[in-house]
Amino acid sequence: MKGVKYVTDEKNNKIAVQIELKVLEKYDEEMEDLLDGIIAESKRDEERVPLSKVISNLKKKGKLK
Repeated sequence: MKGVKYVTDEKNNKIAVQIELKVLEKYDEEMEDLLDGIIAESKRDEERVPLSKVISNLKKKGKLK
């Protein structure tokens, strides 16, 4: 695919992808969805905080009325 390059290790295994910004702009929504999925997956095992506690903390800090 034009504008996409694979980075390989010494054994020629694909380890990363470089995507030109022009390509990203063309597929803006799709790339945003992909990145959101990657971020969500990376946080899968993090401790969750109940929404009520988040709201309470924001109110205490004066960032929410």
